[in-house]
Amino acid sequence: MESLWRAATGSWSSTTEESHGGVEFWTNPERSGWLTKQGEYIKTWRRRWFVLKQGKLFWFKESVVNRSSRTRGVIPVGTCLTVKGADDVLNRQFAFMLSTPTETMYFIADTEKEKEDWINSIGRSIVQHSRSVTDSEVVDYDSKPGDK
Repeated sequence: MESLWRAATGSWSSTTEESHGGVEFWTNPERSGWLTKQGEYIKTWRRRWFVLKQGKLFWFKESVVNRSSRTRGVIPVGTCLTVKGADDVLNRQFAFMLSTPTETMYFIADTEKEKEDWINSIGRSIVQHSRSVTDSEVVDYDSKPGDK
């Protein structure tokens, strides 16, 4: 059923309250701006307003975002593996891609600087919200056995 919903809405995740996990996307985003996004099923390009906040990348049809705005989709960036330039993959300037274990999403920024800023912001968010390494799994290679 979720696949049917995603096909109909073109979003990676449902747009319910649960999908944004209580994140107040309408205030103080880490980054926001226009990007052109390729649809997941119908591979057309659409210009959308993106908001990155608290480990989630939201997108909207309009740039005026408030409490009642309807998200068109959301990606929990902690599930993402990579974000990197994709000019050569798409043969388009200012392109980048965001990959999860199962999907890859493509975006086009308006300038090279905006592309680099988005890649850096999303990359930092991936590191901050990734569940691949927890504090208890970090190894201190400088300590000797028996040191505490």
